[in-house]
Amino acid sequence: MSNVEYIPGGAGQNSTRICQWMLQVPHATTYMGCIGDDEFGRKMTEVANSEGVNVRYQVDASTPTGTCATCIVSSERSLVANLAAANNFKVEHLNLPENLALLHKARVVYCTGFFITVSPASIDTVAKHCAENDKIYAMNLSAPFIVQVPPFKKVLMDAMPYIDFLFGNEIEAAALAASEGWEGVPLDEVAKRLSRMPKANGCRPRTVVFTQGCDPTIVAVGGKVQRHPVMVIAKEAIVDTNGAGDAFVGGFMSQLVCGKDTAECVRAGNYAANTVIQRSGCTFPAKPSFCWN
Repeated sequence: MSNVEYIPGGAGQNSTRICQWMLQVPHATTYMGCIGDDEFGRKMTEVANSEGVNVRYQVDASTPTGTCATCIVSSERSLVANLAAANNFKVEHLNLPENLALLHKARVVYCTGFFITVSPASIDTVAKHCAENDKIYAMNLSAPFIVQVPPFKKVLMDAMPYIDFLFGNEIEAAALAASEGWEGVPLDEVAKRLSRMPKANGCRPRTVVFTQGCDPTIVAVGGKVQRHPVMVIAKEAIVDTNGAGDAFVGGFMSQLVCGKDTAECVRAGNYAANTVIQRSGCTFPAKPSFCWN
């Protein structure tokens, strides 16, 4: 097909690219992952660098770069992923002096739930570093299977004491609630219970953020729950919902690193998601039109 688009992807990288786009400060963000020594890997490096992201890929010459085919019919998506090299990231790459230096410089670190299946050792290293140095560590539930498969659920719950910001959508939140035996508990209460789970670092309470598509975003922190309305958009304006959740996190993070309050972080997240769903793939215009407060 002549009209196929090739876009740097992966949930974590999507969020990083969006955060970088919102901030408009070159190399404000760094992303680590694993690619193959091939044309897709080189293209991804080139595009991510051109967008201002400082990519520090581990290169696995024996495995191709991961790919994900997306079929979109009437704005609804279907995905087929070949994780390939993305599945091969090792903590040894994180521990290289030049990469550890970037971790030590970072003030906020974000990890997807998908990464639980790849390198629990890297999650443990980064989460503990953040707790010991009063940095913000954030994670995403990413998919229901993360909490439905016992070994993956254990990695998540082992990381929970270190998580300052936990993200998820309504389907993932319901799956986590079911795995905890909380069937039938409203999502507001689920978010509140998760926010109250023990933390390793007491310098800030845990904030739990659940998106619900076109319904209000739920935010629980400090025993209180707030609902933030999303930006209303006509159904016919939606081109592709792929990457909307990733974009929300990227927008949220762009304000979090600037010290903004949760309401402003959610507003930026909703703006980013609203922008992405009106385009094909996780793409964006040259500059955001977001009004900073």
